[in-house]
Amino acid sequence: MSASLAVAIAAIALATIALVAVVWLSRRLARVQASQSVVVGSGHQDLLDFAVSLQARIDDLHRAVDEVAAGLSRVDRRVDGSVTNTAVVRYDAYEGTGGQQSASLALLDSTRTGTVVTAIQGRDYARIYVKDVDHGRSSGALSPEEQQAVERALTH
Repeated sequence: MSASLAVAIAAIALATIALVAVVWLSRRLARVQASQSVVVGSGHQDLLDFAVSLQARIDDLHRAVDEVAAGLSRVDRRVDGSVTNTAVVRYDAYEGTGGQQSASLALLDSTRTGTVVTAIQGRDYARIYVKDVDHGRSSGALSPEEQQAVERALTH
């Protein structure tokens, strides 16, 4: 066997191995592209373009979450300032009147701040008193019934 024949056979063997490698790599590339199309979709964009668009959508979501959190914070402040704790104590302010016609009403927010309204009912008159409560304390003295209304409102 001559040297040129041996070189030709070696070249054919090498070409066959290269052809098999090309076919194998082509199939492998087709599988990678199919997997990529599942992630990217049917568009003609590559993974880098997809990653950039995905990051933009994530940034939009972060902005939306920040807006929702800010709105929730505003709602929390409004709820904290609203009347959430109430109680009514009915009683007879004077002996012999009966029917528990007098009452003290406590209207407090979550910081224990608000108002106590008391209506004293007598036989010939009615009086209404309003006292402010700041963090559970009144600027003026509270009657026992008003204090009881405040304490009941704070326990609800």
